Formats: sequence, C-alpha cells, structure tokens
Amino acid sequence: MSLLLGKKNDRRYKKVPTLSLSDYSSGNPDTRSTFIADLFASLKHYGFIILKDHPVSTDLLDRSYALIEKLFTLPEETKRRYIAKVGGRQRGYTPFGEEHAKNNAVHDLKEFWHLGRTLEKGHRFESEYPDNIWPAEIAEFQTTLSELYSSLDRVGDTILQALTQPLDLPQNYFESMTEDGNNILRLLHYPPLAADDDPRCVRAAAHEDINLLTILVAATTSGLELLDRDGQWLPIETSRNNLIVDAGDMMARITNDVIPATTHRVVNPQDGRNDHRYSMPFFIHPNPEAELKCIPSCVGAGDKYGPIRAQDFLLERLRAIGMLGPKG
Repeated sequence: MSLLLGKKNDRRYKKVPTLSLSDYSSGNPDTRSTFIADLFASLKHYGFIILKDHPVSTDLLDRSYALIEKLFTLPEETKRRYIAKVGGRQRGYTPFGEEHAKNNAVHDLKEFWHLGRTLEKGHRFESEYPDNIWPAEIAEFQTTLSELYSSLDRVGDTILQALTQPLDLPQNYFESMTEDGNNILRLLHYPPLAADDDPRCVRAAAHEDINLLTILVAATTSGLELLDRDGQWLPIETSRNNLIVDAGDMMARITNDVIPATTHRVVNPQDGRNDHRYSMPFFIHPNPEAELKCIPSCVGAGDKYGPIRAQDFLLERLRAIGMLGPKG
C-alpha cells in the first residue's frame, strides 16, 4: 500500500489548500511528489482543493463568462425552445426552479445549460450521449464553450493521473475509465433573489456531486461553502482565475470513502447584496461501460458498496434530483 495512505503522510490543513498544477505537470520529482501528497491529503480531509497555474487561459474564462451572461439574458420563451426533448436534462436548457438536491423537498434557485462530449457518427456511445444543443442567437458560443470543455477535460485527466500513485494504481487506470467519458459542462445562473421566492429555498442546497471529480471555475460572486469533517460550514474564496476541484460520489464509491464526497452548498446573498451569480462546473464522469468497483488498496475491512455500471449509477442519481422521470 502506498505510504500516502498511511498515517506517516496524513496531513491536515486549516483551510482548503491552493496547489500549483504546474508543480505536477512541469515540475521536478520533488515538486511532483509534494503536489501528489497535498492533492491526496486535501481530498481526504476536505474533498476540495484550489488549483492555480493551470493551463486554462484567463482570456478563455473571461470570454466564456461573457457568453453565458448573454445566454441567460435571452427571453424566457427563447431559452425554453432549447429544453432537451430526449435524454433528460443532460443537454441544453433547464429552467429556473426545476432541480433540487437529493432528498430535498424544495427546488434550488438557479437555471442552467448543459454541454457534453461531441462524438463522431457511429461511436459506440452514440446512443448513450444526447446531442449538444447550441443557442443560435449567440455568435461564438459553440466554438468558445467547446474550447473550454476541452481545456477542462485535459485538466481533469492530469488530476486523475496524479491520484493513481497514492491509490497504488497503474498510471493509466483512470484514463481507461474516463476515455470518451460522459463529462458535463454546466453553465449556471443564480438570479437575484425575488420577493416571492420560497423562504426555504437556497441557491444550491447542501449536496454531494454525483461524479468522480468536479472542476469548478471560480464563480463571479461568493457563496460556495463546504461542510468540513468537524461539521462546520467553510466558505471557499479564491481568485476568479483559479479552479476549485472537489470529489464526488463516484470517487467516494471506488475508494471506499478513503476520498469521501464532501457536502457543499451555495448560500443566498448576504449583507444586503443581491447580485446575479454565474459559475461553470465541469463534471468528470466515467464512460458508460466503466464499472465502479472498489480500488484494491482501499478495500480495508471490506467493500461497502459493491460494483455498479457507471451509467446505471448516473441515471439512478439523476432521478433522485428530478432530472429524469421514474423510468429514466
């Protein structure tokens, strides 16, 4: 078993660490080793890290945010023309108030747009992935957001590769699991609070993500909080150009909760502020044929969950948050 799974290198932090991705991608053996140790320790103890010095350009992030502001200022009837007719809400527009957190009785205060992987005709996953939906009203939307998708996809591959060493896995373990994976880029808008909003509703109720990892482009305003291992809510604040990474339920499942999925939320505006809030989370999923099974180094006293096909787990969870009907 890797030393990083043992107590010798078990690290705790007073806040979510900010790590330099370049320490891993272009560093020397010492900086790579330190990055790997800090990545693993932070995901164990917080489920989150903050990444700086990553290859997603500031210009691309700025252009993407400008375009999603245009997207969500389109008339409601225009946006509703882009609601997906097949595949649940895995592509296109989802109107305000339709998604809720698992086991939560009230909806979140948000609207969003989903983009997924584009496959060539005849691909073996063609029937599993709905086609992307593009708003005809916004020039450069498709090219810019496709570029962002590809850039975040590559960052995700790098982070997953770095996790193979502490988990005693072959370096290509996650690569084979996520090849042509069902990754989703979610473009999110939290409008200003309205007087008639249900007082029980928040922008995003406490939840864990479904997937392996989420890469979140730092949002335009504050509000993101994580629930730490001591049961305290901890705000996550960072530069708009940094990336925030968290572990989801699929990662918790395959690591037997060695890397737990961390509960997080987006709280309503405080201190009299009532701004629009935009964010762009990128959800990293395995491909539909991948099996979610316990990694050998994490079995410990026994596998808590048992194997399940990645697509079956995804559909089960989408139903639980109101994104699919009872039969998927």
